Order: sequence, then C-alpha cells, then structure tokens
Amino acid sequence: MRRAILLLTLSAMTLTSCGSKKKIAELESKNKEIQDLLNSATIKLNTCLTEKDAMANHLNDLKKDKSELMSTVGNLTTLSSKGAENIEKSLESLKEKDLKITRLQDALTRKDSVTLALVTSIKRAVGVNDPDIEVNVEKGVVYISLADKLLFKSGSYQVTDRAKEILGKVAKIVLDKPDFECMVEGHTDNVPIKNPVLQDNWDLSVKRATSIVRILQNDFGIDPKRLVASGRGEYVPLTGNDTAEGRSTNRRTRILVLPKIDQFYDMIEKEMKNQKNGK
Repeated sequence: MRRAILLLTLSAMTLTSCGSKKKIAELESKNKEIQDLLNSATIKLNTCLTEKDAMANHLNDLKKDKSELMSTVGNLTTLSSKGAENIEKSLESLKEKDLKITRLQDALTRKDSVTLALVTSIKRAVGVNDPDIEVNVEKGVVYISLADKLLFKSGSYQVTDRAKEILGKVAKIVLDKPDFECMVEGHTDNVPIKNPVLQDNWDLSVKRATSIVRILQNDFGIDPKRLVASGRGEYVPLTGNDTAEGRSTNRRTRILVLPKIDQFYDMIEKEMKNQKNGK
C-alpha cells in the first residue's frame, strides 16, 4: 500500500514538473514576444521623436521665411509707391519741358516772322536791285552790307552824299523798330595804310564805323543807346585779297539790326517765371 502511494506521489510530482516547464516555456516565449514588441515600439517612438524635431525645425524655417517674405512684400510696396511717385514726377517734368519747348518754338516762329518782315521792308527801302547793297539774315540777325565805294573815298572815313541817302533809308527802318539795336561794323582789305591820322587798317575800320554812327545819331535822330560802332580791320575777309576785285569785295561796311540783348534776357527770365508758376 505504501508502495502504491509512493508511486502515485512520484507520478504526480513528475506530471507537475512537466507542467511547470511547459508553462515556463510559454511564459518565456510570451516575454520574448513582449520584449520584441517593446523594442519595436521604442524604435518607432525614437523615429517619431526625430521626425517631430525635424518638423519643428521645418516649421521654424517656414515661420522665418514667412517673416522675411512679409518684410520683402512691405519693401516692395514701399518701393512700388516710391516708384509710382517718381514716375509721376518724371511725367510732370516732361510736361513742363514740352511746354517750355513749345513756347520757345512759338517765340522762334514769331522771331522768324519779325525777321522776315524786317528783311522785306529793308530790301524795299534800300532797293534790292543795287549790286552794291546786300540785305541778308545771318544766324538770326538781319544785316545790310554796303560796298565801300558807296560810302567812302579810297583810304578815307568821310561819308559821301550818296551814302547819306542810303543811310537815311536804313535809319527810317531802325526808327520804326524801337526794340532793335543797330551795330555798324567796318571792314577793310589787307593793303597797309598809315598816315598822320590813321595808324593801320584797324583805325580805318573803326573810324568808318564811328563816322556812320554819328550820321545815324546826328542827322537822323537815332538814340545813341541803340547804336554800336565796331571795326574788324582786314581780318574777316569775304574772299582773297590777291586781286583788285577781291579787295573791293572785302572793303565793306555792315549794318546789323538785332534785338536788344537785355530784352533777350528779359524773355528768358519771363519764360522761367512762367515755368515756375505753371502757366
């Protein structure tokens, strides 16, 4: 009986031991599975944390880019506003310049009309068919060129009676144009001259000019403030002095009829004031 009980006990213990090992094995397997899951979860967690940091950095970069973009937009708006303002000022400046150019063109047109009328009246008065009298326009200035033989005797600065007749016609035109000045310009050939009164051709050209100016003032009543006497000597010839004909051509007196210089400046000043006042 005891033997039977012992056998049963041993059998029970053997069965129990086998069951425990199996359970242990199952637990160990479960533990390994759980450990693997934990390791996988840890890896995923670390990956997520890394991605989170990267996304946080990217978000900061985006915020910085947004701030810079907003600043750039603000600057562009400011520049655009200034650019529009500058363009508007440039357009206004161009309008002012166009207006000034138009006014100057109108003034030149009026001046050309006055010059043409002056030339016509002078030619009619002195006679356009006389080959010794030339009326022309040079650089906007009307001038009357009188041959030497009409005005003076050879080597003399005494005005002839024939010259006074012509000068009377010129004087009448000058008197009718109070806004103009009259310049008398003497020219000679290159033949040297020297006597107790005249030292050289400079003297001769100047004295001839002053002789005519005195006649215009004393005989025909032109205001001396409007008269200018000048001598050019032999130094502005029209042609060569190597022939008698050439020397005769170079001996001449020019009477220039031109606007007063101060009136020219007054016109410019008036235009500047008109520009400033926007007229």
